[in-house]
Amino acid sequence: MRKRIVGTAGARARSGTGIACALAGLVLVAAPSRAADYPHAQEPIGTVTQVYEGKLLPDQAVSTFRNIDRLFPTRTIAAGGTVRALPAAETPLGEVVFTEGDKTYDLFDVMALDSFTAMIVLKDGKVAFETYQRGNTPDTRWMSMSVAKSITSTLAAIAIKEGKLSGLDAPVTDHVPALKGSAYEGVTLRDVLTMTSGVRWNETYTDPASDRRALLKAQVSQEPGSAMKLMASLPRAAEPGTANNYSTGETQVLGEVVRGAVGKPLAEYLSEKIWVPYGMEADANWWLDSPDGHEIGGSGISATLRDYARFGQFFLENGTIDGASILPDGWVREAAGPTALEDGSKLDYGYMWWTGWTEPSIADGAFAAIGIQGQNIYINPKRDVVIVTFGAQPKPVGKEPVDPLVFFDAVAAALD
Repeated sequence: MRKRIVGTAGARARSGTGIACALAGLVLVAAPSRAADYPHAQEPIGTVTQVYEGKLLPDQAVSTFRNIDRLFPTRTIAAGGTVRALPAAETPLGEVVFTEGDKTYDLFDVMALDSFTAMIVLKDGKVAFETYQRGNTPDTRWMSMSVAKSITSTLAAIAIKEGKLSGLDAPVTDHVPALKGSAYEGVTLRDVLTMTSGVRWNETYTDPASDRRALLKAQVSQEPGSAMKLMASLPRAAEPGTANNYSTGETQVLGEVVRGAVGKPLAEYLSEKIWVPYGMEADANWWLDSPDGHEIGGSGISATLRDYARFGQFFLENGTIDGASILPDGWVREAAGPTALEDGSKLDYGYMWWTGWTEPSIADGAFAAIGIQGQNIYINPKRDVVIVTFGAQPKPVGKEPVDPLVFFDAVAAALD
């Protein structure tokens, strides 16, 4: 398996209950004012620092991951209108058995070993398999981690289609004044989407001195503009377009670019362009950098399993709503990668989507949105398959005994 380094963590704002407590390292309990119909509202949860350090016991991790809207203020991604049906497939998923290395696994092994707490499989837009574990239900909203990056990337694509962004060569500083005069001068939208800005970044989640943890501290501070202040302070390590370096900060910049271009919060734009017209069935939430502030572009969306699956199906269908695509021509093919550096060197990365790295996924042109601790949206356009998992792995990375893409390939093949 090739090495993957994936980043963090997905109109009406409400104040979070957990900032001061998270800083103090306390365990939170639900506020009495929380919606009574959310099945997990009263569960005790951990802190955001414990999430990134991988210091949550299994049950506590599960309850925290389905209540991340209690860690920071959020803005609602409103659903509404007609819900897009997800009918049952005529033929459900049968037995899945595969080998990785010298070991043989089946679906039951993977669910346990990779700590998946929910999973749905769509074949031709219909549900071939769906399960909820560890007390999760169809109403559970689960954290996205870096799956949110692929959603933010898609919002950038919509803004290009609408003419609100001039295209992939648009300078990011045109829409984010806070970055003028910084290492982001001369960086384009394409550079940010492919994480080739050349701006120095250390993504190590468990290192308190890393840039990723500095961005988290800025988020915890809940001071407006603190994230862009951090990004503007970073030095240049390479010329734009010449080196790829995975950076959650890059997606925070992307989110600011989109917000600046469209003139509205990302959650509102996502609701208006996808969540309502495509027919999502439940409101979702998105972390903010401060009360009533800006969304965290690289993480912090919490949504239901079926709505993540609908998003995957939307992307598989080239962003088609009411018979017309809301994405630029050829966007899905480009965004799914691989892309390339300025010297022509191939990148196994798209526009904040991961390309397949197994032989079957490469052959099928499969790709994925991936978040730490087991969050996945796998899309296989050749076989018309979408797979979504919720994960509660004990550490941000390195705790997947089974390569999930090998498993997803086997599931897709089993549906033929």
